Amino acid sequence: MSTVPTWVQLVYLGCAVAFILALKGLAGPRTARAGNLLGAAAAAVACAVPFLHLDLDHVGLILGAVALGSLVGAVGARRVQMTQMPQMVALFNGVGGGAAALVALLELEHLVEDGAPTFYLVATAFTILVGSVSFSGSVVTFAKLQELMTSRPVTFPGLPVVFGLAAVAALAVGVVLSTASGASVWLGVGLALLGLAVGVLLVLPVGGADVPIVISLLNAFTGLTVAAGGYVLQNVVLLVAGTLVGASGTFLTLLMAGAMGRSVSNILFGALKGGSTLGAGEASDRPVRSAGPEDVAILLGYADSVLVVPGYGLAVAQAQHTLRELVEVLQARGTRVAYAIHPVAGRMPGHMNVLLAEAQVPYEQLREMDDVNGEFKQTDVVLVVGANDVVNPAARTSPGAPIYGMPILDVDEARQVVFLKRSMRPGFAGIENELLFDPKTTLLFGDAKATLTKLLGATKAL
Repeated sequence: MSTVPTWVQLVYLGCAVAFILALKGLAGPRTARAGNLLGAAAAAVACAVPFLHLDLDHVGLILGAVALGSLVGAVGARRVQMTQMPQMVALFNGVGGGAAALVALLELEHLVEDGAPTFYLVATAFTILVGSVSFSGSVVTFAKLQELMTSRPVTFPGLPVVFGLAAVAALAVGVVLSTASGASVWLGVGLALLGLAVGVLLVLPVGGADVPIVISLLNAFTGLTVAAGGYVLQNVVLLVAGTLVGASGTFLTLLMAGAMGRSVSNILFGALKGGSTLGAGEASDRPVRSAGPEDVAILLGYADSVLVVPGYGLAVAQAQHTLRELVEVLQARGTRVAYAIHPVAGRMPGHMNVLLAEAQVPYEQLREMDDVNGEFKQTDVVLVVGANDVVNPAARTSPGAPIYGMPILDVDEARQVVFLKRSMRPGFAGIENELLFDPKTTLLFGDAKATLTKLLGATKAL
């Protein structure tokens, strides 16, 4: 018989329903803001309820920790740049996994003293291990994306053996910890340390292009960890919220891997086999056709239809507002213009949609890859701004390329292509883009914002 008051159970049920509705709201750009607010409100209510029905110790310390965490989170979220969103997600995700592991470690002492059933110990060992993996792995992903360390795969002789031994040792300790006779707090600490090591060794071999996918996978890990923690603490709302995060993170990971034309195992372990997770390579010195803003403005001025392909370079340059102005000028001249969005444009799904929404670009102008790919053949000019791998024909034509099989935007089928690029360095995949050397391609070199500003001025002057 549960000792949780009925009103508390009803409030938790309401919070769980709100979480589900929040996820549904987050599925579309028009409802994402409302969904986010609903989920945050439900989380705040769920955090407040224990203060109302439990006889808590150290309330002052708890409230101080909540206040400090809220302050750090609010300041961090307000100051983070749009291009740094994946790093922020990685950090928040890691903190969640680490917190769940610490809570499980604290509960382990009580479970051992009370002689808890085996399944509770299994759930506790799972929470400690997976939460530790998620924490340390997320810290490494943050360091890679923030360029605090190399974004290229990090490997060393014997890495597969070391990783395998660490994983087997962690599983063995977890099994022992799950038995009533073997459970102890110190064994739990050992399991946490092994989990930290496994997390680091798991993410080190992953290249920069694949890090966002690993962040999503670790997010799923954290969700499952929180769900297991909810079972240990007999907290329904934690169980439901963790399950939702785990399930959605798993689906997102599979969708992102599918959009890259890769399997999750290849992303995680490809570098160990000398395979496909690569970082940035060297700039090419092959000749290309380049032009100035005035020449490109004339090209756009004569076009009846233009498709814009935004990428991470646009976000880095914060050029979304200037790009929107350019599109408005072209539309005022009678040109049909739309944005072609690759599923992983930027660094995470939805990243480019949020960036363009911030610049007040109407949702109706955003076209998904499957919807727009058939229109490139009839398009006069494609303007590629800061994108590379997602328009590289090698994904279709070069079986040995690391991105081979990845669905791409069929920009090479358009009549004319204009690339806005800072340099001839390849994209995250580290390979040349043959489209840059195509006779119908023109390159406009420079920072995206500065170049678009000049192009906007030249277009207005026509």
